Amino acid sequence: MSRSIEKKQARIVEVERKTAETQVVVRLNLDGEGTCDISTGIGFLDHMLTLLAKHGFLDLAVKAKGDLEVDSHHTVEDIGIVLGSALKEAVGDKAGIHRYGNCFIPMDETLAQVCLDFSGRPFLVFDAEIPKVQIGNFEAEMTEEFFRAVAVNCGLTLHIRVLYGSNVHHIIEAIFKAFARALAEAVARDARVKGVMSSKGVL
Repeated sequence: MSRSIEKKQARIVEVERKTAETQVVVRLNLDGEGTCDISTGIGFLDHMLTLLAKHGFLDLAVKAKGDLEVDSHHTVEDIGIVLGSALKEAVGDKAGIHRYGNCFIPMDETLAQVCLDFSGRPFLVFDAEIPKVQIGNFEAEMTEEFFRAVAVNCGLTLHIRVLYGSNVHHIIEAIFKAFARALAEAVARDARVKGVMSSKGVL
């Protein structure tokens, strides 16, 4: 279930997903100030989503309850599904936005790059070696699954590359920050863009 709320021109949405495994609600304002209210039951993911809001200039609320007694997989993936759906709904017909975003982020010894395109053609390239370790109750390998869920449900072409890095926390944090800044660039409105940024006239 989803619904657009607030005034007509505002890019504010709320999306909810309930399954036998998880309950997730995401409230998103694309034109926010970086405020957040995050509670997923996964401390490291809360930290990453807080960074996404701050560095992406999003107002973001995420409430999730999942079967964490199993592992973090269902909860992380379903949050990605709902966040991707919220992004897709918030950008609407994509009229007036830049469409593309690209950012390099250094995090101490780590350098990450994210390039993305609101193309309507979901695709993920994840060129990052992340050791299969746990950070708290977050399985590090779920980073790729999270971004795959976002890309597929948003209709996003998403390329993530870690050029180098050794600290797992730094690697994942650099990815989230780079995604946030690339996202902010892509969804920014520009008066020079008439309709959608495509020679086809539609995305």
